[in-house]
Amino acid sequence: MVSMQSEAVDLLGDLRGHALARPDSPCLIFGDDIITFADFTTRTDRVAAALLGMGLKPGDRIAILALASPLFFELLFACAEAGLILVPINSRLSPREVGEVLRDAEPGLVIAAQALIDMVPPAGAWRLFEEKAFLPWSASAPSAAPSAASSSPDAPVLILYTSGTTGQPKGVKLSLENLSYLSRMAQEVWEFDEDSTNLVSTPLFHIGGIGWGLLALTQGGKTVVTRESAPDALIEVMRRHSPTHAFFVPTMIQRLVDHIEATGVAAPSIDHLFYGAAPMGDALLRQALTAFGCKFHHVYGMTETAGTVVTLDPSDHDPEGANPRRLRSCGRAMPWVEMAIVDPATGSTMEAGQVGEVRLRSAAITKGYWRKDIETARAIAADGWLCTGDAGELDEDGYLYIRDRYKDMIVSGGENIYPKEIENVMLYHPAVAEVAVIGVPHEKWGETPWAFVALRPGETTTAEGLLDFTRGQLARYKCPSGVTFRDSLPRNASGKLMKHILRSEI
Repeated sequence: MVSMQSEAVDLLGDLRGHALARPDSPCLIFGDDIITFADFTTRTDRVAAALLGMGLKPGDRIAILALASPLFFELLFACAEAGLILVPINSRLSPREVGEVLRDAEPGLVIAAQALIDMVPPAGAWRLFEEKAFLPWSASAPSAAPSAASSSPDAPVLILYTSGTTGQPKGVKLSLENLSYLSRMAQEVWEFDEDSTNLVSTPLFHIGGIGWGLLALTQGGKTVVTRESAPDALIEVMRRHSPTHAFFVPTMIQRLVDHIEATGVAAPSIDHLFYGAAPMGDALLRQALTAFGCKFHHVYGMTETAGTVVTLDPSDHDPEGANPRRLRSCGRAMPWVEMAIVDPATGSTMEAGQVGEVRLRSAAITKGYWRKDIETARAIAADGWLCTGDAGELDEDGYLYIRDRYKDMIVSGGENIYPKEIENVMLYHPAVAEVAVIGVPHEKWGETPWAFVALRPGETTTAEGLLDFTRGQLARYKCPSGVTFRDSLPRNASGKLMKHILRSEI
């Protein structure tokens, strides 16, 4: 168990400090637009004043349904100033799902991109603003900071609806205190400062987007926001801005590496490359290390933890080093995070090497879900421990190894089988790009593993070839009884596998 708490950082105070110290320094870059720290604070103040001026009251919600842009950050800090709550909505949802989120959040204002505005139900009690019209309208508001009290450190300032790998999204309430730990990890752990340039290419309706985007911003560095996702376009953005830090899901790293190897172009320069949402297979890690030659960091966290709580440092990213096994771990807990492995049935703490539920406690963790007291009580104990639902183990040095989601665990003939263990083995096959394993009914054993596989471009193999490969490295009862090949695996916007979709195909 790891424990170390300390005082939160004042995000609003830090922002104003940077605006005073370096008013003309770039804060946010989006395409050809450059917003300085002085510009950003002025725009934030005006947005906050405009929101209060239209009759919104502290605690009211502001929803935004749009593609990534600096407006997300302006709204977040404006809401913090005015005591309001920002609700970014997943732009990839269906109109029905958007309606469900809006009915749950009950915002007083909805800001929607023109291309997405038809997804907003017409019968809502909210005021609807088209995105392009909002900033010109708010620019007419006073430039002074609003007179209303700012959000208290523990009051919600952001509600992020979970990405719904189970198909049941919930609104996670995050406060300024929760978000303040992003500033601490930027400065104390990941070498961000006023000279850093942070690339934000992940969607801003997810903590891995809007949370990641606060790292350089809180340190006085540059934040480059891009909507590009094609490898060639993303590489061009990296060449143009020379980011020091960037976060990608492993599937995007695979696409970048494949593009670099296929075209022979030089990899763009970068100092720190972060990945998360899924482990990186050994073959891809070796390719990426060769291609980029930079420091790699694995991050583990969730919306409920306001971002990363466990990280694997660059020093542990050496396949030829003394501890290559650690490459399959998520790393160790952040200094301000308590972590324990617990038997969910008894609540007893497990010894090193034993599998149990990963539980976390920190001031960075949410106090609960929006208007869902029952779900909150199930997830967060009275003493503050978050029940993650992840099955994992700690080694003797405190490194966390995720075995699987507890609900994804397969019980076959009385044996517990963790799909993640099978997936990690199958990722070593040179033809495999992605793999997901689920449990399917079996007459004799109750359940049996079944693998869904996407192959690398230009590679071929057979189901039997993959099964033979797996049987050579795992006990027979753990091996899949069959394989379904797919062009790709279903993932949500944060890169997490949506296994409930695969289950529906069996």
